[in-house]
Order: sequence, then structure tokens, then C-alpha cells
Amino acid sequence: MELPRIQTVDVILPLEQSEDVELWKKKAARKLRIHPKSIQDIRLRKHSIDSRKRPLRIQLRLELSQEGPLPEEPVLSPNYPNLAKEADRIVIVGSGPAGIFAALRCIELGLKPVLLERGKDAIARRFDLGPILKEGRVIEDSNYCFGEGGAGTYSDGKLYTRATKRGPVRKVYETLVAHGAPPRILTDAHPHIGSNLLPNVVRALRKSILGAGGEVRFETKATDLLRSVDGRTLRGVATSKGEEILGRAVILATGHSARDVYGMLRREGLRLERKPFAVGVRIEHPQDLIDSIQYHYERGTERPRILPAAKYRLATKIDDRGVHSFCMCPGGFIVPAATENDEVVVNGMSLARRDSPFANSGMVVTVEPEDTDDLQAEHGALSGIAFQKGLEILASKSGGGRQKAPAQRVTDFLAGRISEALPKTSYFPGLTSAPLHELLPKFVARRMAEGLRLFGKSMSGYLTEEACLIGFETRTSSPVRIPRDDTTLQHPELAGLIPCGEGAGFAGGIVSAALDGMRCAEAAAVAKVG
Repeated sequence: MELPRIQTVDVILPLEQSEDVELWKKKAARKLRIHPKSIQDIRLRKHSIDSRKRPLRIQLRLELSQEGPLPEEPVLSPNYPNLAKEADRIVIVGSGPAGIFAALRCIELGLKPVLLERGKDAIARRFDLGPILKEGRVIEDSNYCFGEGGAGTYSDGKLYTRATKRGPVRKVYETLVAHGAPPRILTDAHPHIGSNLLPNVVRALRKSILGAGGEVRFETKATDLLRSVDGRTLRGVATSKGEEILGRAVILATGHSARDVYGMLRREGLRLERKPFAVGVRIEHPQDLIDSIQYHYERGTERPRILPAAKYRLATKIDDRGVHSFCMCPGGFIVPAATENDEVVVNGMSLARRDSPFANSGMVVTVEPEDTDDLQAEHGALSGIAFQKGLEILASKSGGGRQKAPAQRVTDFLAGRISEALPKTSYFPGLTSAPLHELLPKFVARRMAEGLRLFGKSMSGYLTEEACLIGFETRTSSPVRIPRDDTTLQHPELAGLIPCGEGAGFAGGIVSAALDGMRCAEAAAVAKVG
């Protein structure tokens, strides 16, 4: 049977009419110059909100057929081949999106993944967040950064990416839906899953790996590299449990907070490179304020049901450094993301409903390698990590301990004065008034102040005493790149070592990390390491 020809058309509708399927047909027909009754079937492919001016408009990408029903969408279900007993083993260090998707791709290629994770499984990990929230005590291998699913599991699960040329983005989304993510991520222009749903998705992904014959080992930290006799080839890794785990290649997908891994590579004499990163603060507003600014209505008006909590994206360049919002969390929370007990690090997250009364975003300034030159003599390629760590220790001391964070009203930051009182916050451990304008490095504070003033002009009402700056946002990306060959993806000085994902400096979010994991698995399949 011949399948009907599918046509794709983009239409724009007023907010209040955007869910009317009959109107979809009329708009699509007008654009294609056909009669609406000739449309036999129609469905939504992409949905986005244009809030640049009033009235708000909804942009829809539609698929339609004039020749009968559209083909049914395939039922998305996890289906991976069972591995042969003699399948080659690939050791994957880290179970964030890069590691998980590397493992799934290995299975598709007939390779057996052995996935090592220093932290706990996603459900057990949730209980280890209690001490950091309630007692200010970090469990150093199980926290918001470490554990199954990586840092993204408990920080919102944003999936929007510009990495469309790096690989099959749609396949990543479909894999997540097949493992329990909401189907809307296939049509939303800026999809996210939510920190309340992600743990079950991650657990289902693990079930697929195990069901196909792969291995997943929790509370297993890689501590040493196992080399061949001549030292030129990586045979596997030694773990904190005293095991030696061997494979034909090692995919190193440990994330940007596994600083001990960089130290291990440095001890091994392997080349590391400095790269740009960004540091700053979290800025928090009442969500209804951001809604009123972005959706152009008077504050106090109830947000229409169809509209999600409003988000924003701000970016500029001051002198030679970028200043931009980062990981914006509408209807979200600010959480303590430290991985050691002598530091305070803040990050953002939100649940699937995004119904918190607060909106928060990173507000950060680019740090170039030359900005950490004064630390290079002692720390070498890890000078950026030393820079981050210094700010995190300072935040802990300024906050007063127990994960309290230093904070300042944005109006006081710009005026150069300490805040006498701080607004309400979603940050559970609590805030301590502190002079962030003095604590931040001068080149960061100056550019941030100039950037904020510009943003206040583009978003009227953004600079208000209701807005609070909370320090410090330091883990935006890795300050270190682990180099790899452009073709083989192996480290140029050690065959069989495949640096991967955010921690290696080759990704910047869940989807780009997943894509890089898949690519690294493909490189492992053809790696010549003998």
C-alpha cells in the first residue's frame, strides 16, 4: 500500500486559538492554497511561543496529508539486542547522559558496556540530598553532581540544544520517551523533563542496559589507569574497591565536577588543556514578575493556563568577555551543588510542573585561560579548577557554613552596598547578606554589573529590589579539556582512552553529552589499540 504524501507547514495563531485543530486546518490550507476539506489528517510536530510582543502568538509546525490518514507514529519502546557472551567489553566511567548513551550505543554495536559510577543509583541518591539541604553536610560521592544520571538528574533535565549538527538529536529524545519521559518533549521547542520525573527515566535506561547484558556498577570509583607493558595503550581501570576492570577501550565520561579524575590524568603525565568557562551567581526573581515582563501583562493578572512559567535568555559582551544568563529555571529552585564540605556551589532545578513561585537563572561572566595565569605555576592546566575552588571556599566562608550562601539584592550589588535584608528565597539552606560586589573577582563583578544594567533596559522591571544574587555559580562547564584525536577520538598520548562529554570539554548539556557519548561508542567499536 502506497503511503500518503506528508506535507509540512508552519502556521502562527493567537494564543487563545492555538489549540483549535479545525483552525489549524484552515490556516494550513490557506498557506498551501488548498481547500481545508481536502486535508484528511493533521498533527502537531513542533510548538513554540512567540512572546516578543503583544498579543502573544503560538508558532506551530504541522504535518498533514490530503491522501488519507497520516502513518501512525511508531510505538516508542526500548528494544536492544542481547549481547553475545564473547562480546568485547568497553569500560565506561561515569553514568551521566554521555555514559548512559555511550552504553546504549555500545549495545547496538554488539559491544558489552561496563558502566562504572562513583555515586549511587538515582533513587538511593535522592536520600543523600537530605543531609546537604537540612544539615549543610555534603556526602562527597553522592550529591546533586554525583550519582546515576549525572548532574542533570536533579537539575531540571533541560533538553534544548543547538548541537543539531553533532548527531541524531531526535533519536536522543525518542530514547528518553521510550524510557518514560513525557511525549511532549518531541514537540516542545524548548523541552525539559523535570527533576521529579528524571530519576525513573534514568532507572529505565539502566534496566535496558542490564537487560541486554551490559553491566552497571555503583559506588565504584575509577582511581588508576591500567596500561600495557609499553605504557602506550590503556587496558582498563583500577577502582576504589581494589578491582581491575579491563576492556578494549575506556570511555571517560565523568562530568565537569569529577576533579580527582583530572588529577589522576595529570599524575599519569597525560596532556590536559585549559579552556574558557564562566562563573558568577544565581539571580532569583518572583516568577509572577518574570511572567508579567515576558508575557506583557500587568503583574497580578493570572497567567493563562496554556502558558508555561515564563523564561528568558540574556546575553551581551562587555569588553572582551561574555556576560549571559545560564540554565534558566522558570518555576524552579536554587539548590546546593557542592561536592566537598569546604565549598558552596549553587545551581538551579525545577520540577516538571515548574510551579514554584520563584524563577532563577545563572548570571555568569566568561573566564578565559589567561585570567587564571597567576595560578598556572602551581596548578598547570588545572589553574581554572583552582580558580573555581577558590571562589567556592570563599562562598562557604562568607555564607557562614552549613551550606548557607552569600547573597545580595541586585539593586544593592549595583549600588555597591550590603543588603540590610534579603528577599524570600527557594534556597533551602538559607542566605547570608554579603558584599558580592567585593567578593567576586574585579573583572567578573565589573562586567556583571554592566551586563545587568543592559539587561535591565531590555527587560523593564528585571532590576528590582525583589531580585536577589546568590553566590556562587561556578560549575557552568569544565575549565579543562582532555584532548582527543579528531578522527579516532582517542587521547593523542594514550591509545584506548576516549575522553567524552562535558567533563572532557566536548559537550555542554544533556543532549550534546548524549550525542557525544554515542559518537564515542562508535569510535570505541573501531578503535585499534593493539
